[in-house]
Amino acid sequence: MAVFERNFNLSQRMTQELGKAIVCGVYPKDESLPTEAELCEQFGVSRTAVREAVKMLSAKGLISSRPRQGIRILPEQEWNIFDSDLLRWSLEGNPSLRVLREFLQMRIAIEPEAASLAARFADDAAIDAIGEALEGMRDAKTKPEEGLQADINFHVSILFASKNRFYIRLRDFIQTALNVSIRHTNVIKGDQDAIIDDHAKVYNAIRNRNPERAKAAMLLLIDEALTFIEEKLAEAGETIPEPR
Repeated sequence: MAVFERNFNLSQRMTQELGKAIVCGVYPKDESLPTEAELCEQFGVSRTAVREAVKMLSAKGLISSRPRQGIRILPEQEWNIFDSDLLRWSLEGNPSLRVLREFLQMRIAIEPEAASLAARFADDAAIDAIGEALEGMRDAKTKPEEGLQADINFHVSILFASKNRFYIRLRDFIQTALNVSIRHTNVIKGDQDAIIDDHAKVYNAIRNRNPERAKAAMLLLIDEALTFIEEKLAEAGETIPEPR
């Protein structure tokens, strides 16, 4: 029987555990999930809790439930990977380098332009928030968890400073994935002073209202992390999988 996380009601806990099991491959993707009755027995919950969980996971694009067809896992291209729960489940434990590479590819398409927009449109308060996050990184050089949170705050603050509502709406996605990816890329790079200096270049360009320099500095920061991940993938002999 699963041990449910705290701070969730029964249906939410069921959603968390079943969703995580699906994303992590506990259930074969070409077969139906267990029946409602079997899930009740497996997780020790009521049929109501199972049905609510199925409804929530269907909304995330993970599964479908139809009469006489049972509960089936949908193809991965149907999954709402921008959903923070789904992203967190896929990144928990030992995330694959392929997932980290895809996330960095996503960031490299978004954050340099967000930095450029921040240099053009951010008000003083938004720029101060970026600077405070940078100072937090400096103050936490010997405190990894605090440094990680400050790093995340830095990137999320730039999304807000861009004044672009679509970029701002990505904050939960970026924050969730950064919580995992920074742990990996910073360990690979290793030099905390260099990491902080790279972030400072982005901040200084934004503060000095230089959009092109802000964009280039952010592009370089993310591209370096992406290069590290691609080198590790090459060492492991991994290639980009064909679309399914």
